[in-house]
Amino acid sequence: MKPVKVGICGLGTVGGGTFNVLKRNAEEIARRAGRGIEVAQIATRHPNPKCDTGATSITADVLDVVNNPEIDIVVELIGGYTLAKELVLQAIENGKHVVTANKALIAVHGNEIFAKAREKGVIVAFEASVAGGIPVIKAIREGLAGNRINWLAGIINGTGNFILTEMREKGRTFEDVLKEAQELGYAEADPTFDVEGIDAAHKLTILASIAFGIPLQFDKAYTEGIARLTTADVNYAEALGYRIKHLGVARRTDSGIELRVHPTLIPADRLIANVNGVMNAVMVNGDAVGSTLYYGAGAGMEPTASAVVADLVDVARALTTDPNNRVPHLAFQPDSLSDHPILPISACESAYYLRIQAKDHPGVLAQVATILSERGINIESIMQKEAEVQDGLVPVILVTHRVVEQRIDDAIAALEALEDVVGQVVRIRVEQLN
Repeated sequence: MKPVKVGICGLGTVGGGTFNVLKRNAEEIARRAGRGIEVAQIATRHPNPKCDTGATSITADVLDVVNNPEIDIVVELIGGYTLAKELVLQAIENGKHVVTANKALIAVHGNEIFAKAREKGVIVAFEASVAGGIPVIKAIREGLAGNRINWLAGIINGTGNFILTEMREKGRTFEDVLKEAQELGYAEADPTFDVEGIDAAHKLTILASIAFGIPLQFDKAYTEGIARLTTADVNYAEALGYRIKHLGVARRTDSGIELRVHPTLIPADRLIANVNGVMNAVMVNGDAVGSTLYYGAGAGMEPTASAVVADLVDVARALTTDPNNRVPHLAFQPDSLSDHPILPISACESAYYLRIQAKDHPGVLAQVATILSERGINIESIMQKEAEVQDGLVPVILVTHRVVEQRIDDAIAALEALEDVVGQVVRIRVEQLN
């Protein structure tokens, strides 16, 4: 059988890794796919010194690859929204299959792209868009197809996890660790997408669509970053038996889907709480299987290339399959997607960690307890750090039971209005992940 011809657009970190894995493991890949997979053309403006491209055709124009009649599969690895979207839609229009690692493109424009792919009878594969080399999309879409997914939660941005790990283990400040992350290449010069949770929200949007069979709705994801976390909060969480992780949470409820990214306290004995450094992990809970955990490298040259090449193998296997009988892009048949709404954060339910800077006066705890009680908020644990009185202020730390967020919003407003409370109340959500 003749080999499948692939065109790679972008020969940076992931593109270079993909080329090298395809070349190095060509025999093994052909055995798995049932035919060879050859890189016929590469579009790049800058050669990658880590790749021996030899006689492979090179062009500076990605549309040369997209419009090349010899190419069966276009691999989009340039990132971003504009040019990436243009080349992907043009490739589909030309009847070519597409493999991409572009989570932003899929999260924001995936509905349009998948509709076009369905019309043209081609595949768009995107395993590498979430959690690097961890095959979590395939696990949810295929391995857990017999389950009704209840919830999923993931550490899906390695930069944020590296920062929080360093803050906990070495007592360093956010600003100090961020600077090192940039020097090590974990964070960009502009780290906004990583530290404000936008990157994780792109990935969570994709996972939630596959888990619950809903259209992609990135614009409805709640996003909160880690820049305001302090080493004090990291240490208090530890003293209470928790670890702080920047978590993406998607949960099915009767009234809608929770879709949120934010700092989260997790019990320290949970496996996911012990995922450190730049590693990623995703927990998925299904009604039949219970809770499962997927762990590994969430980024990097060859881990991400591993997922790209796996998609290429899947596409090669499916080339002769009836388009109507292929695995659906978002796990559920396109005409069976649910209109279950995405909940606003005020309607989501969680437990909460609250840190209050209070004047060292008698009766403050009673006032705090009254405000919470009046709003139906129960306290699980409370800690008053008398030994840390500074400028007449004492930190009061408490953890609540689960409650709808709107009640916490109301309680915080009332607490901040107290004469004996100084500054803003720090609020971090708590998830047990049972």
